Amino acid sequence: MRKVLAGLAALAAVCGAAVPAGAAGAAVAGGPEADLAYHGAVSMTDGTVGVRFTPANHGPSAAPDVTVRLRWSAALADRQELPEGCARSGPRVVLCRVGALPADGLGEQIALRVRLRAAPSEVLLVVDTVWSGGTVDPNRRNDRQRVLVLDTGDEYYF
Repeated sequence: MRKVLAGLAALAAVCGAAVPAGAAGAAVAGGPEADLAYHGAVSMTDGTVGVRFTPANHGPSAAPDVTVRLRWSAALADRQELPEGCARSGPRVVLCRVGALPADGLGEQIALRVRLRAAPSEVLLVVDTVWSGGTVDPNRRNDRQRVLVLDTGDEYYF
């Protein structure tokens, strides 16, 4: 039952649906703790955004399966070439499977380039965890990043 609730909570989060107050909490209440974080860089030139980041888990427990969500304030172009493990989830959203993260360990670097539908002078990128394999992350400050990216070609670090 616990796995079913966790799966429903994750699916609802990906789809943007509301989860009844007790359902998501019941799936992770008292579960193992993992402190997930994402550190990387993003740049934009002429409506093309390059993002690279390394997922980390500061522990104390391993996270068996992690998925990260990247959301842009501007719509993505219809056609995208995304790396293996990443998929479009909406007009402005890409999900990337991070996989398992050991306690006090790093995951594989994820790098992608997306094309925006228009070429805005700036875009806001929000990076956050959408699924953590049933682990609880009491420190959500470092797995939710917001980066304002200007169309200058400069790298902005998070």
